[in-house]
Amino acid sequence: MKRYIKSIALILILIMLAVLGIYFGHRTEEKQMKHCNLSNPNATETTRKVYDYICTLGTTGTLSAQQESTWMGSVDYEMDYLLEATGKLPAIRGLDYMHDDFSGVNERAIKWWNEGGLVTICWHTGADFSGEWKHALETAVEDWDAVFTEGTHENIEFLKGMDKAAEALLELQEAGVTVLWRPFHEFDGKWFWWGKDGSDTFVKLWRMMYDRYTNHWGLNNLIWVLGYSGNGINYSGWYPGDEYVDIIGADSYGGGVQKGLYIKLTAVTQAKPFAFHECGTNPTDTELKTTPWAWFMTWHTNYVTEENTVEALKALYNSDYVITREELPSFKE
Repeated sequence: MKRYIKSIALILILIMLAVLGIYFGHRTEEKQMKHCNLSNPNATETTRKVYDYICTLGTTGTLSAQQESTWMGSVDYEMDYLLEATGKLPAIRGLDYMHDDFSGVNERAIKWWNEGGLVTICWHTGADFSGEWKHALETAVEDWDAVFTEGTHENIEFLKGMDKAAEALLELQEAGVTVLWRPFHEFDGKWFWWGKDGSDTFVKLWRMMYDRYTNHWGLNNLIWVLGYSGNGINYSGWYPGDEYVDIIGADSYGGGVQKGLYIKLTAVTQAKPFAFHECGTNPTDTELKTTPWAWFMTWHTNYVTEENTVEALKALYNSDYVITREELPSFKE
């Protein structure tokens, strides 16, 4: 009889533990989903799928990404190099609207998306929303108060320039492409015009673009990526808020995974995925396993070809932990 009672008690304990496991597992999943809510409640179903997928990464794997160049004889210079060196292509292709290359970038973005990849776009541009990298460095906004005052000449002209990228992004939305949109990157470094006036101005600028693109243009295909520099010291002061951001990241060309950057980002918010959005020397898969980035992105030209050996690239791109383009799920509706 005692043995029978003990058996019943053991069964009851096991049942109770199973129920608790289901309950807490559900609570954990619920918590994850809350942390994976997109800032835009009207995001397309495809964009939600991409974001939900990215939210699962960091502890299960990391997406590979590569920034393109367009001046090395082929717009696929980096992609061809990686394919020859590793036999694989990156999961994410990085593009740039600089030089007002909206049609070219969109053409490559649509092609990459249709071939099964993800795209991230930044924009090196001057304060009048034209030009390239050097204009982002050398120009400045003279009167931010006027820019932020609705209806002024400065406000109207500023929005007109900003809208050039909105029109291009709308074309991508109509083509069904979700974009990891990374505007005004490295803002806290204060070397580009969008960061020169400090954190308060930057936060207003970010929210201005977010509102303009989301509510005026109806861009529901964007996942908003906030890109800190690697040497910032007050990350929280530059943060526009969880309701305006979907992913936060930082960059560093110091080599390795830069775990210190990750720690600084986690002090800003716990509600968003984290990305190592620019690097020269790639992290190893061992380093990635200790710092849960959703993706790492190698910068273009000599950063990928000279700062990384072919052997290191081959090992990284063929790691079971690093996700390449052919390993991505389908996000199309």
